[in-house]
Amino acid sequence: MMRDIMPPALSMEAFIAACQRPLRRSLRVNTLKISVADFLTLVAPHGWQLTPVPWCPEGFWIERDDELLPLGSTAEHLSGLFYIQEASSMLPVAALFDGCPTPERVMDVAAAPGSKTTQMAARMHNRGAILANEYSASRVKVLHANISRCGISNVALTHFDGRVFGTALPETFDAILLDAPCSGEGVVRKDPDALRNWSPESNQEIAATLRDLIESAFHALKPGGTLVYSTCTLNREENEAVCHWLLARFPGAVEIASLAGLFPGADGALTEEGFLHVFPQIYDCEGFFVARLRKTDAVAPPAPPHWKVGNFPFKPLHGRAADDVMRAAAAVGLTWDASLTLWQRDKEIWLFPAAIVPLIGKVRFSRLGMRLAQAHNKGYRMEHEAVIALAGHDNPLAFPLTQQEAEEWYRGRDIYPEATPAHDDVIVTFQGQPLGLARKIGSRLKNSYPRELVRDGKLFASGAG
Repeated sequence: MMRDIMPPALSMEAFIAACQRPLRRSLRVNTLKISVADFLTLVAPHGWQLTPVPWCPEGFWIERDDELLPLGSTAEHLSGLFYIQEASSMLPVAALFDGCPTPERVMDVAAAPGSKTTQMAARMHNRGAILANEYSASRVKVLHANISRCGISNVALTHFDGRVFGTALPETFDAILLDAPCSGEGVVRKDPDALRNWSPESNQEIAATLRDLIESAFHALKPGGTLVYSTCTLNREENEAVCHWLLARFPGAVEIASLAGLFPGADGALTEEGFLHVFPQIYDCEGFFVARLRKTDAVAPPAPPHWKVGNFPFKPLHGRAADDVMRAAAAVGLTWDASLTLWQRDKEIWLFPAAIVPLIGKVRFSRLGMRLAQAHNKGYRMEHEAVIALAGHDNPLAFPLTQQEAEEWYRGRDIYPEATPAHDDVIVTFQGQPLGLARKIGSRLKNSYPRELVRDGKLFASGAG
């Protein structure tokens, strides 16, 4: 069966050999927090061997000697300087922004755990807005945790079947990524059980769902907008056939945008149509499929939704109340621009991406923007996620921690520095990155790291040699 799918120029033997090799690990530098050049300088003492991923300037394959310390427990990962992401998974976002470099409003239809959403946010420099949807309720929490760790402020989260968006939000987005749920044939290097339940019949069933999803995404796309459709599977039924179905479904309104020039060497996986059909042996990564489509004309919208969104519990914050919040935030070095707007629910103060505000009332959000502060009798207490996103590199209240103190912070423990800071409230930092807000009480700094994020086990300081 696989031989029938594979282009004649590729060898079945090379495919089998590639699938039997362990998958190369890779990471993507989070340029919202650090430049690629500064990151490479910062991690040089670790002795990591970093090989550039050709389709993503921020992506690197990584080899390291200290495998006893998990990559996710390094200081650089905990502070959001990089995201552990499979190299082929970086392809869809690269294709999306190559076709639409400056979108204002983007949707990630199947977003968890957040690799592509965070990659999008970095490409957008935290401007505009991303609607990140996830069908699985259990994965929404993971998605939010990764967004917060990476210092992202322009995301709204929803929890729906992706088939609703064409109806709920017709012709709303400049760009849409549909990294579709699929049979997963391409991930066999990472998951040897990926093909355990595979069958041609299951491919057909999944393909029917994928046609529904791509039609919904197409309806939600503005005329002139870019839609990237991707899967981690290899069969044509879930890939090329779905795209050809969309072209037939909307004749004259959709066209294929070739990915031939996406990166040097792209022709190694290029199909006749201009899609990328990546078999594991081509780039020594997971199997993957990427198509870029453009909506050339408006189409008749589907019937309006029959459901009710419900009352929205937030109110915009203006005038003196807004000024008070901004002053309190500025006092601990947190500022923002007009791309974020202030809203309030009870005693909670939030920042919403301005580009998402027009969608309020059209769809129910699981989480919108970022919680900035909690009001109390004596003023406002800034929230952890806002500190991570807004504190910046040159915060006047920055208080650097030693390596050992930074590890203690991530373990949820109070810090007892040798010299106490001059201010009562400080932004504790390590490697120049904000770790959170701490209050001085006598000789200690009270830890405000969220309990649900507290780490145990081996961390970077104890793992340092």
